[in-house]
Amino acid sequence: MGKGQKLWKTAKTVIPGGNMLLSKRPEQFLPDLWPAYYSRAKGCRVWDLDDREYIDMSIMGIGCNTLGYGHPEVDEAVMRTIELGNMSTLNAPEEVELAQRLIELHPWADMARFARTGGEANAIAIRIARAASGRDGVALCGYHGWHDWYLAANLGDEEKLAGHLLPGLSANGVPQSLRGSVFPFAYNDADGLEELIRTQNIGVIKMEVSRNFEPKGDFLVRARQIADAHNVILIFDECTSGFRQALGGLHKVYGVDPDMAVFGKALGNGYAITGVIGKRDIMEAAQGTFISSTFWTERIGSVAGVATLGVMEREKSWDTITATGRDITARWQALGQRHGLPLTTAGVPALTSFGFKTKKAQAYKTLITQEMLENGYLAATSVYTCTEHTPAIVDGYFEALEPVFALIRDCEDGRDVMGLLKGPVAHASFTRLN
Repeated sequence: MGKGQKLWKTAKTVIPGGNMLLSKRPEQFLPDLWPAYYSRAKGCRVWDLDDREYIDMSIMGIGCNTLGYGHPEVDEAVMRTIELGNMSTLNAPEEVELAQRLIELHPWADMARFARTGGEANAIAIRIARAASGRDGVALCGYHGWHDWYLAANLGDEEKLAGHLLPGLSANGVPQSLRGSVFPFAYNDADGLEELIRTQNIGVIKMEVSRNFEPKGDFLVRARQIADAHNVILIFDECTSGFRQALGGLHKVYGVDPDMAVFGKALGNGYAITGVIGKRDIMEAAQGTFISSTFWTERIGSVAGVATLGVMEREKSWDTITATGRDITARWQALGQRHGLPLTTAGVPALTSFGFKTKKAQAYKTLITQEMLENGYLAATSVYTCTEHTPAIVDGYFEALEPVFALIRDCEDGRDVMGLLKGPVAHASFTRLN
């Protein structure tokens, strides 16, 4: 047992759940064997507490680091900020610059507010939109954080969000008084959305532009038309999808503008900064409610956001990571065909994933993680691409993955996969089905 696994055992005795993010729990990857903690990270490489080096062909900081870990230009801007002072009684001028930059990238928007986490930014957007619309009801599609307003969908029926994230997600601790305030609809189901608008007191439509599947036909256009026809505010949650296929939101690729949009993850390349942008008449409603927090004013987040946007624009990072993701997806499919293993693939290209069409899929996923870890890779069945995933890195990853697919083929032919595993099967991961 390495230092990371030992520390994880200690962590679970002093931190409920062991850490702050479900998606980083070792049980989601390789129970008892996952390194759990890192000492340093650079490019697409990570070193654990025993100073073992791994190439990250997994979720790259949960999708935050599209420019790789420790990008020198972004880090240099942050270090200058630390030297000058990160917090003061006065405001950081960079937050104005960041607001102007985001509005410039999205001409339909007029104003911006900032926070430091995606859940906060989504809660801010909902508060502003409810204030502006004068109606409490929210029609939602996708994953939008952990806050009460969202989990209220599961009050009285823990399967309402089953198609959006973990089935059976508990709403314990969420006030029962919020029951009936949010109403999920399925992605690509414009008729279902329209029915909700007709039958409930909906003032806000909150949705991801795309997650695992592309919009079919005119789905996004119809969502925009439905919002307009019923005077409903349309919010696109781009916390995950933003800056991966365009310099800005994914909605720019599809040519459909929302009334508000939420950004996070890639915006600061690993530094905490999230934003809400929107039309002036809607955003001004923030003045009629109370939305305020001390650490939304710290300087590092805004500085990192401005620096990250500059690097993205110069390097056209979205083109690189999209091309890399499409290459990886195609090579997974070819590898599956070569070994007679039917695969499903999903996700926008830079957030690509695959799965096996078998009841043993979770065991196979665990086997991949185990074998790839021994070969120096943090890997499972998803790759969040970054600009540091060079062709040589991707080639090396597939050279290591090929023998694992051969092992899985053996298991499909009768070999016991459980006999190959050195520990328990990984827990079912945090999934978004829409």
